[in-house]
Amino acid sequence: MAKTAAKSVNRFKAVLGFGKRLIFAGWNQRSDGCKVPTENHPARNRRQFAETKELTKMENTFLRIEEEIVRMLRTVFDPEIPVNVYDLGLIYKVDVGDDGKVHIDMTLTAPSCPMADYLLEDIRQKVESIEGVTQVDVQLVFEPEWTEDMMSEAARLELGML
Repeated sequence: MAKTAAKSVNRFKAVLGFGKRLIFAGWNQRSDGCKVPTENHPARNRRQFAETKELTKMENTFLRIEEEIVRMLRTVFDPEIPVNVYDLGLIYKVDVGDDGKVHIDMTLTAPSCPMADYLLEDIRQKVESIEGVTQVDVQLVFEPEWTEDMMSEAARLELGML
């Protein structure tokens, strides 16, 4: 019986191209020869695998929402400057909660901007239109103070600053 087992292991080594030791992905071989699933192998814990799959699905949804938010922010333009608020560097922070609530911290090029209400409402409406977003909170902040260094290269090129 030992010879038969040795022949089958040698056959696997030859077929799989392994050297001296047969290794199965996702399995550990104990000193007594038994194979046991590794910590991250789905056979080890089916529930953990299902939770991991659900987390991956949630991460994909989260990333999709984030990408959509950035895409929408690039459609909001300061009426006085022909560049969108995202490339101008006016958006400081975008937080997406698990429940679909979005919090955006933004600033203005000047604290006395007469179009502040228009910009805030335009951002809120456009981000709220994204599937998966339940509520949008846009906060106007002035720390740190906005400078031209916060603009993207595309914005600088559009404004002739490069």
